Amino acid sequence: MKTLELREDHSLLLDAMKILLVEDEEALLSSARTYLKSEGYICEEASTFAEGLEKINLYEYDCVVADIGLPGGSGLKLVQELKSKRPETGIIVISARNSLEDKITGLDVGADDYLTKPFHLSELNARLKSLLRRRKFRGNREIIFHEIKIVPDTLQVWVNDQALTLTRKEFDLLVYFIANKNKVLTKESIVEHLWGDYIDSVNSFDFIYNHVSNMRKKLIAAGAHDYVHTVYGMGYKFLDA
Repeated sequence: MKTLELREDHSLLLDAMKILLVEDEEALLSSARTYLKSEGYICEEASTFAEGLEKINLYEYDCVVADIGLPGGSGLKLVQELKSKRPETGIIVISARNSLEDKITGLDVGADDYLTKPFHLSELNARLKSLLRRRKFRGNREIIFHEIKIVPDTLQVWVNDQALTLTRKEFDLLVYFIANKNKVLTKESIVEHLWGDYIDSVNSFDFIYNHVSNMRKKLIAAGAHDYVHTVYGMGYKFLDA
């Protein structure tokens, strides 16, 4: 079988996973942000409880990585707030305290995972990928959507054995659509997911049309069914035909 060829970004990840890092240690925040961006994540950050609370109220994230000890409040309170507002968001709690009680408390209030400082950034990356598979694709290492098959860890994709050439954003769109099949995705939600805070600096989302149109044409040319449907005045829906 032939594999999907990715161009535009050498850092390879299943999807442009949007992360919020809530950490008051500047050195850790900076190194984690730099590392995760190099791995293809969209990273936003907050260094206090108040900043973290504002972010989770304004934006949607695939995962929030939050320290327990924050200026102005507890990271566990952030977890509770997030779970009450956006229960689908993944949460990883980090802490300098390696006690069983802290771990149990973090998991009890809604966290999906717990990391004790110090930790290797590669371990955080592995935990994030695992969390994405569990939450969006039921833990499967292969995503099969009719004639489309994606292997997330290696970024291999097949459409009836036909090779595709996609830009990074087109690839991210494909996975985002499949993860949210049969749901209406507004242009705003697509921009927010794939570009992060960039959403606040644009006056129009019309550029999304070109990315969706190009991805759609390439899938159809490779023999895929036309799953992308325009919902006029709103956005798009990837139908499970």
